[in-house]
Amino acid sequence: MTSNVVSPRKKTEGDGRQLSPEQAAAAAMVAEAKARGLELTGPNGLLKLFTKNVLETALNEEMTEHLGHEKNQAEPGRESTNVRNGSRGKTVISDAAGEVQIDVPRDREGTFEPQIVKKRQRRLTEVDEIVLSLYAKGMTTGEISAHFAEIYGASVSKETVSRITDKVVAEMTEWSSRPLDRVYAAVFIDAIVIKVRDGQVANRPIYAAIGVTVDGRKDVLGLWAGAGGEGAKFWLSVLVDLKNRGVADVFFVVCDGLKGLPDSVEAVWPQAIVQTCIIHLIRNTFRLTSRADSDAIKRDIRPIYTAVNADAAAAALDDLEEKWGTKYRAMVRLWRNAWNEFIPFLDYDVEIRKVICSTNAIESLNARYRRAVRARGHFPSEQAALKCLYLVTRSLDPTGTGRARWTMRWKPVLNAFVITFGDRWPAAETY
Repeated sequence: MTSNVVSPRKKTEGDGRQLSPEQAAAAAMVAEAKARGLELTGPNGLLKLFTKNVLETALNEEMTEHLGHEKNQAEPGRESTNVRNGSRGKTVISDAAGEVQIDVPRDREGTFEPQIVKKRQRRLTEVDEIVLSLYAKGMTTGEISAHFAEIYGASVSKETVSRITDKVVAEMTEWSSRPLDRVYAAVFIDAIVIKVRDGQVANRPIYAAIGVTVDGRKDVLGLWAGAGGEGAKFWLSVLVDLKNRGVADVFFVVCDGLKGLPDSVEAVWPQAIVQTCIIHLIRNTFRLTSRADSDAIKRDIRPIYTAVNADAAAAALDDLEEKWGTKYRAMVRLWRNAWNEFIPFLDYDVEIRKVICSTNAIESLNARYRRAVRARGHFPSEQAALKCLYLVTRSLDPTGTGRARWTMRWKPVLNAFVITFGDRWPAAETY
């Protein structure tokens, strides 16, 4: 396209309306495209030509800045003998225009380092981000490649997609081993089950933990791939890893009531209080009862988890057993077995109770993980699964530090924590 197409001079439409320079340039480009029989979009459309024009203009401006003079306008007697030395063809991939053929200017001394399209760069930055975003949503490399061919008319092979996603492995490793805060108000832990094809497709647990810092921010502490079913023994290794990364003290560890987990927590953080998720306990209660009795049981268990203290909760549990113990002994046994990890939150005021009584803080993250897992079905390897879930995490945390958005729900709770754990609460200057 000729240079007068992008001239900043204003033009006037047939109705007399004055156009801005940008509108005039766009109108001229559209008119030229129509005259040449070009489509606005598509493999050879106006958008591709516009992208080529803009990139080449920007590259030539960079060359001018590098050399210090326009083409064929070098000042006589200057010290440098470096001048333009033609151009070389290059194909780049744009998310909006697909494959674009551009001419990159060269200098005689080979010292020119373009910035808008760097040396050896074949994809414009947006393509990488789109690939990572689609991968985080559970799409396979083949599906992503087909998506680019269908939507953008660009050829992005499965191997290229794999190379793009592999870029995050080093970033993920660094994120997974980064130093953590010394103290967390609470740590919420849970595991989700995914399918991995390792010879044959099998279920594998992925362990996740979220910490709430002493300034009220959520911190995704890490992701760990386990083998077999979820177990307290593997959780012990996870907690040891957190301690080795700097977590010296945790006030509450909130979990779903996995057997043996309190012993693992005590071995790592002796002062930490293990709290069973009340939502999980209630949910499991209704799995052991008939639907016909659901409304009555719902009313009868409410006095247990809303009790003013542990003694009142115990009395409410006795009433529940007296009324339903004969018909639903398994339900009563469920509450009795979980009692020691159920009652801790009853010792604290309402503000603290609200935030430690369930694993909702991590369930919302797990919901996003499961969405990607459902879209994928199964993963070819453990690393592929971790990459996908890490990218889901990163989409919630653009800073890459593991910290999600400010959680206002925790802000008023912090004063209650300071009062309750005054001797253990870190001084303000330490965080």
